[in-house]
Amino acid sequence: MGFIKNKVRTMSKSILFFLFFSYSVFGMESTYIGDKACVSCHKQEHQEWQGSHHDEAMMIADENSVKADFNNTSFNYNGIISTFYKNNNKYMVKTDGPDGKLHEYEISYTFGIYPLQQYMIKFPNAKVQVLDPTWDNRSKKEGGQRWYHIHKDENVKAGDPLHWTGPNMNWNYMCAECHSTNLKKNYDAKTKSYQTTFDSINVSCEACHGPASEHIKWTENKTDKLKNSGFPISFKYSKQEAWRDRNNTLKSVLQKEELNVCATCHSRRTQLDDDFVPGDDFHEHYLSVNLDEGLYFSDGKIQDEVYVYNSFVQSAMYEEGVTCSDCHNPHTLERKGSGDKVCFQCHQTGVYTATSHHKHKKGSAGSSCIDCHMPARTYMGVDSRNDHSFRVPRPDLSVENKNLPNACNLCHTDKTAHWSTDAMKKWYGKIPTGKQNFSHDIESLRSHSADASKSLYHILMSEAPNIVKSTVIQYLGNFANKQTYTTTLQMLRNSDPMIRRSALQALESFPPKMRVKETFKMLSDPIKIVRTEAARQLASFPVAQLDDGNKALLLKVMHEYEQTLLFTAERPESQLSLALFYTQKRMFDKAEQSYKEALHLQVKFIPAYINYSDFLMQLQRKEEAMKILKKGIREVPNIAILHHSLGLSYIRSKEYVYADKELKKAVELDPDDARFSYVYAVSLGEKDPKVSITILEKAYQKNSGNIEIVSGLVYYSQQVNDQIKRAKYENILKTLQNFSVQ
Repeated sequence: MGFIKNKVRTMSKSILFFLFFSYSVFGMESTYIGDKACVSCHKQEHQEWQGSHHDEAMMIADENSVKADFNNTSFNYNGIISTFYKNNNKYMVKTDGPDGKLHEYEISYTFGIYPLQQYMIKFPNAKVQVLDPTWDNRSKKEGGQRWYHIHKDENVKAGDPLHWTGPNMNWNYMCAECHSTNLKKNYDAKTKSYQTTFDSINVSCEACHGPASEHIKWTENKTDKLKNSGFPISFKYSKQEAWRDRNNTLKSVLQKEELNVCATCHSRRTQLDDDFVPGDDFHEHYLSVNLDEGLYFSDGKIQDEVYVYNSFVQSAMYEEGVTCSDCHNPHTLERKGSGDKVCFQCHQTGVYTATSHHKHKKGSAGSSCIDCHMPARTYMGVDSRNDHSFRVPRPDLSVENKNLPNACNLCHTDKTAHWSTDAMKKWYGKIPTGKQNFSHDIESLRSHSADASKSLYHILMSEAPNIVKSTVIQYLGNFANKQTYTTTLQMLRNSDPMIRRSALQALESFPPKMRVKETFKMLSDPIKIVRTEAARQLASFPVAQLDDGNKALLLKVMHEYEQTLLFTAERPESQLSLALFYTQKRMFDKAEQSYKEALHLQVKFIPAYINYSDFLMQLQRKEEAMKILKKGIREVPNIAILHHSLGLSYIRSKEYVYADKELKKAVELDPDDARFSYVYAVSLGEKDPKVSITILEKAYQKNSGNIEIVSGLVYYSQQVNDQIKRAKYENILKTLQNFSVQ
């Protein structure tokens, strides 16, 4: 269970009518029939499922499902008084609506069960919105049984995307898919309305096992030889046999099949369609995130609300073939053992409970496998979630990077990371590094340090998990030369689709002659996230130059890419991507329509202002372009990129005084952005190169590997005849341009 924090989420779900959805299994049509058909043969599994988080993922609001206090209770959030009450057995709330004024609303559905429960309200056009005021369903002893605000640390007002009536609290797109079974969002971009349907309101049997009608037929005549007894997938295997050989083929197949199902909801990802059926490849229907800055800490630990999948695939357990159901009962969802007992299914109790291993008093938090190797982070105000990368505590990394938390100091809050590091050195004679030993390299790449290129290759040549390699491969394009080009081509042939897609993104930085042919090859990739990325990059290619076969292939995959964007046409991000796609295809009217729709959907959507302005500039509509940027600054003040873009527009109009003012403002708002500093320095360089040097040297402190910054320092040092500085930065520049992986 989970919903949303501060960032735009990439989850989806929906509701309303009962739908029988069919798909082909070995020539037969199988349909969803509901969990009641499963009970007679699978009583134990059904009984275990009842009352689980999946069972209670979403419910009609009534006296059995609602856990909150609706006895005329009130809740104050920054001056907005919300009142919760009952009216003729209906659950009601009086709270601020989309206009900021108080209105009365009926609660239609409950969402989730523990440790919090949210409440949902129907709006016109079949939209369903999730209330910000949330019920803390923990016990009073734990601090629960109270109303609280999901964005308690902010002042979210009507009109904000995070307000409960806004797009980021919309159930149909943000949440519905993972809380119901066989959900179809059915958004109509023309009417801006939904006709969302599901087969079961909650996460029932068929959500994981697939449609069951053919299985029911099979039970009537078990002599029929139907694969998986009529299901599209089977989770059966002999655990004893599987664990006897860690390379057991059956085990590895099960892991893939199971993770393909679990990851659809237990991951931070973008949904590309709602056609997934258990047995499908996850990457054919979802685009998972990498270990991106802001989502994950540089060592790979969870930072934002990213769920579990990309943490788990970093782990040694994943590499050994462990899967979700090894630790969790797939029906109750509870661990297969209380506390650390779940670990002792595989790990020897005598070894890992010994003080010689954990160095703490038995029974203390420091002796706990989970507390040390799965440190928790709290989301949605009260929901503590464990990191599933199963890592060795690394307080030494927190010494170097104070913003990086570590398991030791989550307990020893009165001590420093230095103290924890010294303790570990004393205990073990060194700092155990574990499998996930890539924090320095990720941090180097994120900060554009002088050794960033070496850090990149250090990871690529190591035994780092594929998700880490997928993350850093995107940086290959930052160091475009023959070596990185060769590496990029090698990564395009990798078996991991996330790595292939990252390599495609890196390839885009190389000249067209070096990349177009290779990009065309990727149109035939078996996985959607790869081939649609290739289509995006080839959208501007003149199809008239192609033979019939390649032309048909390109048009087919471009259509597939367009459909993935139209699937989420209610989102400003998708409208922006559509605008860029249509611009490449020189469909300018459709592009402008998409830009306008993006800003209509979310007036504070900054990327739309930037790209719409650039689009208008390309069409020589300079005055309109300037107006768009100025509107963006009015709607979203003090955003560096908006001032930077406006400054560039003034330069194009030769209004240099205004340009310098805006470029300076951008640097003041975001002094760490190397590009902002570089452009501002160049704008002043002709008038005062000494000031330019000052600006660039300040930027260099945090961007020592940025070629633009160093090149600027070489040039302006020459301009002021400072040969010592020129020689210094010239040597640095040569090193950056001619890096070696050694």
